[in-house]
Amino acid sequence: MKKMVPDFFKMKAEHEKITMLTAYDYPGAHWVEEAGLDMILVGDSLGMVVLGYDSTVPVTMDDMIHHAKAVRRGAPQTFVVVDMPFMSYATIDSALLNAGRLIQEGGADAVKLEGGESFAPIIKTLTQVGIPVVGHIGLTPQTATQLGGFKVQGRDLESAKQLMRDARALEEAGVMSIVLEAIPAEVAKRITREITVPSIGIGAGKDCDGQVLVIHDLLGMFDRFKPKFVKSYGDVKALAVQGIREYITEVKQQNFPAKEHEFKLSDEIVEKLYGKD
Repeated sequence: MKKMVPDFFKMKAEHEKITMLTAYDYPGAHWVEEAGLDMILVGDSLGMVVLGYDSTVPVTMDDMIHHAKAVRRGAPQTFVVVDMPFMSYATIDSALLNAGRLIQEGGADAVKLEGGESFAPIIKTLTQVGIPVVGHIGLTPQTATQLGGFKVQGRDLESAKQLMRDARALEEAGVMSIVLEAIPAEVAKRITREITVPSIGIGAGKDCDGQVLVIHDLLGMFDRFKPKFVKSYGDVKALAVQGIREYITEVKQQNFPAKEHEFKLSDEIVEKLYGKD
């Protein structure tokens, strides 16, 4: 049965961990739904792991809607969160327009946007009109340049306190959960303890209410870089390359296609086709 917003609050209250992975297409969404995942994120990380960009910044609203629709078709019974891409929520008006598109056109159950207390007014407006919002603090990839690159956040006392202020502000704005990315485990533990909404960690330790990973990292499908917080549970790339090499070899050696892969005409038609007129 598809989980909804109240179910995630209940899971936090009952100390049941929430599982979340990214998915960007129909087969990936189908796989994670069949496996029994709690929540899918259609992340703007697709810009890097699917579209080949160097960051998430070039990803557009049309990109997100295109992939969200495929994921919804692949996982109709899973709660789907869709990222709002760079500059799609720069103002309250643009946030309302674009979040609405992700819900109406993309089939999202909730939207996710990056930023702390300075984005609370935008988030509050979205939640007040009935759009479920997932917050995202710590390392925020869309603004990684301002943060000094893809680095752990909240390592000193003041920045740790700011993360706590950010979390409280997002909670007050009405978010349904908060992603905590690349922050010290001790900071994430305290945030998780002090807020009423579920925390979803990625590089934030085991004390978060749930965990999220990029599926391409989890399955070994993307190897341009591997963050410290990633654990690989498979090596799909190696299997794929091996299979493709075997295909190449069999085609070159004329072992594929074999007789069992061919369609046949009746002998009568063959005789007429190849016979003399």
